[in-house]
Amino acid sequence: MTSDSQHLRNAQEEALARSGRSFHWARGLLNRRHGLRATRLYAFCRHLDDLADGHTFSAAARPVLTEVGRALQTGRSDDPAVADMIGLMRDCGIDPQIPCELVQGQVSDLEPVAMGSVDELLRYCYRVAGTVGLMMCDVLEVTEPAAAPFAIDLGVAMQLTNVCRDVQEDARMGRRYLPSELVGNLPPEQLICPPVNLQIGLKTALERLLDLADEYYRSGESGLPFLPLRARHGILVAARVYRAIGVELRARDCRFWDGRTVISGPRKFGVTARALGVSLVGSRFWKRPGRHRAELHRALGTLPGTDFHP
Repeated sequence: MTSDSQHLRNAQEEALARSGRSFHWARGLLNRRHGLRATRLYAFCRHLDDLADGHTFSAAARPVLTEVGRALQTGRSDDPAVADMIGLMRDCGIDPQIPCELVQGQVSDLEPVAMGSVDELLRYCYRVAGTVGLMMCDVLEVTEPAAAPFAIDLGVAMQLTNVCRDVQEDARMGRRYLPSELVGNLPPEQLICPPVNLQIGLKTALERLLDLADEYYRSGESGLPFLPLRARHGILVAARVYRAIGVELRARDCRFWDGRTVISGPRKFGVTARALGVSLVGSRFWKRPGRHRAELHRALGTLPGTDFHP
């Protein structure tokens, strides 16, 4: 490995440890090859986040992200992070259309965000997280197409958790992901420190989205038997640690304005122990699921990997 390659790997490890705490916690359950590939994928996603968040509402961001999408299609880039992703795509057989959908999700964040409907939010969750689930299938060497919709669901569930956890932080960046059909056409600034008369409605909206996330978690976890055994444990732990954020947010009565919800080290350890215990006795961890609940993808239409056929 060259010094440049080692520097990139070190930077990827640092990005995961700094910004991907839940996955960093669970990655030790993956084998070395899968762990390295998953870290590379996470680093690329983080790179896209930084490009979008670093240029929010800036005319400079769109051509930058457009060029990333073009590079993914052509297989050539001078950006080390994008070039490494292209190499990962080649190593794992990732369809370029999937990361290009991820790029489109990031492009949508460049303008002020005001989601109108739950369906619109689900399509966004697919682009920025369901696509990551699809790519993880290739990273973890899952070859059966039947695994794809379940992988999407796990990504969607995690992103819905993100949306509920980060309402205040997103609002400070001019973004309202809470759909207006749930909260009305509120400007983002009213979500930073919402007045008392709005708080009950906002808590109800978060409870509904967390309930929806639980549906997608259940579906996503039911697809774990498609994964190699060791990877199965790692993804289960990552999912359960992430889901614990929603559990903690509910315990706080969904008062997102009181500060960001985090899961402590001891709590992560407890969630991990319970998840691994369930994996030993739970039949769903070992037995492949029946047909995917296609209605979970009704809002996604014909996006790649989805399972809804009207």
